[in-house]
Amino acid sequence: MPHFHIEYSGNLDGVVDMGAFCEAIRAAAAEIEAFPMPGIRVRAIRVDHYAVADGDPKHGFVDLSIRIREGRSDAVKAAAAQHIFDAARRFLDPALVQHSIALSLELRDIDEALSPKYGTIRDHLEKTS
Repeated sequence: MPHFHIEYSGNLDGVVDMGAFCEAIRAAAAEIEAFPMPGIRVRAIRVDHYAVADGDPKHGFVDLSIRIREGRSDAVKAAAAQHIFDAARRFLDPALVQHSIALSLELRDIDEALSPKYGTIRDHLEKTS
């Protein structure tokens, strides 16, 4: 963990490079000591059906949802959320100046007892000395 789910309004295609945005979020997450790098997952999902504010189709949104294993202090979680939000703002600033976009983020804990995990990514990471 952490897992990042990004939902974005379809009208942002051509406005925001979502592949590059995912990489910017991954890179920012890797800077956070409380987020083990092998567990970072970032995915973006385009939403085609949505309504924002007054219903004008010019409005768009980017919503980041972060799920992490429980056990981190509130201070660590708040700092991590702010770090990711700041990275998202920096990346999106050019688009935010030109377009009507709502940016939001939520970080929440996952109950470890209810979320089994298995993977081999750590086995396949390049070893550095």
